Amino acid sequence: MSSVVNEPLDMVYLATATMDSHGVVTGWSEGAQRLLGYRPEEIVGRAVTELWAGETAAEAVGRCLAGRSRWSGRVGLCHRDGHRMEAEALAHRVVEDGGATGWLLASAVAREPRSPEADAAVEAFTQAPCVLAVFDTDLRLVRANAEMEAAAAVTEDRMRGMRLVELLSHPESDQAEEGMRRVLESGERQVLEAYLRVPGESRGHAWTISLAPLKDRTDRVYGVCFAAYDTTRRHQAQERLLLLNEAGKRIGSTLDLAHVAHELADVAVPRVADFVGVDLLTFLDQGEEPPSGPLSGPITMRRAAHRSVLPGTPEAVADVGELDTHPESSPSAECLADGAILYQVTDELMVRWEALDPVRAARIREYGIHSELVVPMRTRGVTLGVVFFARHRTPVPFDEDDLLLAEEITARAAVCVDNARRYKRERMTARALQRNLLPRRLPDLAAVEVTSRYLPSETWAGVGGDWFDVIPLSGARAALVVGDTTGRGVEASATMGRLRSAIRTLADIDLPPGELLTHLADLVTRLAAEDDPEPPGATGATCLYAVYDPVSRHCTLASAGHPPPVVVTPDGSADIIDVPKGPPLGLSTLPFEAVETELSESSVLALYTDGLVEGQDRAIDEGLEALCEALAQPGPSLDALGDTVLRTLLPARPEDDVALLLARARALGPDRVATWEIPPEPAVVSRIRQEATARLMDWGLEKLVLTTELVVSELVTNAIRYGRPPIRLRLIRDRALICEVSDFSSTAPHLRRARALDEGGRGLFLVAQLAQRWGTRLEVHGKTIWAEQDLSDD
Repeated sequence: MSSVVNEPLDMVYLATATMDSHGVVTGWSEGAQRLLGYRPEEIVGRAVTELWAGETAAEAVGRCLAGRSRWSGRVGLCHRDGHRMEAEALAHRVVEDGGATGWLLASAVAREPRSPEADAAVEAFTQAPCVLAVFDTDLRLVRANAEMEAAAAVTEDRMRGMRLVELLSHPESDQAEEGMRRVLESGERQVLEAYLRVPGESRGHAWTISLAPLKDRTDRVYGVCFAAYDTTRRHQAQERLLLLNEAGKRIGSTLDLAHVAHELADVAVPRVADFVGVDLLTFLDQGEEPPSGPLSGPITMRRAAHRSVLPGTPEAVADVGELDTHPESSPSAECLADGAILYQVTDELMVRWEALDPVRAARIREYGIHSELVVPMRTRGVTLGVVFFARHRTPVPFDEDDLLLAEEITARAAVCVDNARRYKRERMTARALQRNLLPRRLPDLAAVEVTSRYLPSETWAGVGGDWFDVIPLSGARAALVVGDTTGRGVEASATMGRLRSAIRTLADIDLPPGELLTHLADLVTRLAAEDDPEPPGATGATCLYAVYDPVSRHCTLASAGHPPPVVVTPDGSADIIDVPKGPPLGLSTLPFEAVETELSESSVLALYTDGLVEGQDRAIDEGLEALCEALAQPGPSLDALGDTVLRTLLPARPEDDVALLLARARALGPDRVATWEIPPEPAVVSRIRQEATARLMDWGLEKLVLTTELVVSELVTNAIRYGRPPIRLRLIRDRALICEVSDFSSTAPHLRRARALDEGGRGLFLVAQLAQRWGTRLEVHGKTIWAEQDLSDD
């Protein structure tokens, strides 16, 4: 067991020997050989008492070993050449390989007087501002400076001859010794990082350990220099930076207020605090605007999240989701008024808190909370809530660095909470706007029975611009509309409202579906140019417009880039209607092609937006197949069918807005419709008037006979005089009595007020006065003039 200290430094070397419990030498170092002259092979196996001078073996062994675990003092020793010498010796018990108990004897011996330069080197070693120690090749300590003595809480004399693992029982000591072995083997320096709590310290420290080989003039390694630097502050700064980086990644992954609050608590516990509570002001619950002016008086907040190192978070006064009122002058109120506050819990402070809030003070006492941070959550000039940080299991109290860290984490969370607030506010505004722009109640029509479903998206993307509508048309017909605009939020809802209003206006002039979409596309292009004139853009809106006539049971459809409708026949089969798919609105000026199909009575026509059939995990073809299967399932009512479709096709949280419009076709039979083909001769007007009167009598509409005669006479006379054959009169008994006169002329009549001496020009004016509604619709061939009389009193 060899050990020699670097001689120019302190001019001493360490002589060590080991013996078993019987006093037999089992190990002999190079230092011992230099001290007494014996080589290891000459002394190992002999009794240690042979080395004692001036005492009997029994006296020496008894004084040194009897009943002790550690001994130090001066001893007399015999040199190999026979002369006697004295040395300071240290002996302590060690456990040898195999578990046997033995002894280690060590003696630091001065060689010669030191020079002044050596004295300066010794002082530099002793007073160095870092932990310094020298270990021999058996990893036993030879020298230690004052910092090493303070770190180990043991004097140098008591440490000498001991290994590091004997001085500091810690896993990091094993790693350091392994590093010293590598230094002895390779002759290369080693640098280690360790974190441990040294004796007498209440908290751990970070250490950077530098291990360097000690070499003599022949480049032989005879020891290891151990240097340790306390890098706790640097370590703490790195930990704070890592924590802030983690907070930036983890906090704000969603736009949900509660989720952001939970993320904040998860990041802070246990690395910052043992308990964290996040309380948010109640205006955030409904997405309202923040309160104006300073917050004063008792403050009510909602517990958004909390977390603790203890299971069940027993320190919390309020459960998550509960309201909690904080008294005036409480830490929360003071924090909102003055900013973040660091509290070291004292008896005096507890007396004040017990008077203000005895319940919370009792929890502080019960769980031994000794230090608190109360940090306001503010951003962009808006106060959002308060975050509490507390320590009760971590013995070290909060300091100013911890306060800065808590403020930084809270500030990052505040930005995310405010983003969630703004998103919630915009979402609520968009949904309110959409509710007001969508039909609140579908009309009750004779042509179709209708039901609708609208589900806004539940994802962070926000409310979209899906819409639907049912529009009564002349001749007992009905227009069915469904559309979808690109984008999200208020802008998408506003665009949807503009398109819906435009469609209603175009439908009111009875444009055919293809022509209506062409006019709508032109309107979208003009609106896009007004919003962004260079270059004009497009909204990317899609639309499907269908017109159903219950008399002919014909349905005419046109599509602007929209998914195709599905029709369910009375026998339960569901088929996709092949509608020519034109471009989305605003992307083309070409006319849209319409298709006409005949619907059986009680058939169900399904119009929908793409959110119903498309998704991240489903292609549109798969969605259409699933939609057809769902629509084919028998149901007790149209409403039940709508519920079945949504339940079958949609997840719990739809990725996109969904609009669904179901229309069950009805038919007006011959008993409710009367038609006359009219030759272009004025003489037939009287006969047609009489036949129309007879039909009204059959329908029990005697009260409308006089009015109807006048309307029929004027409309038929105008058609004969100004129109082109063939001419047709049709009476429809619906919720109103509808009188229609059609001819092949495309010239639309104009209502004017006749002058006193005019012989004509009063016909349409008279019709307008007698009917509740009247109008003209252009058709593929010619036009139709119609007038309606209300039957609600009949």
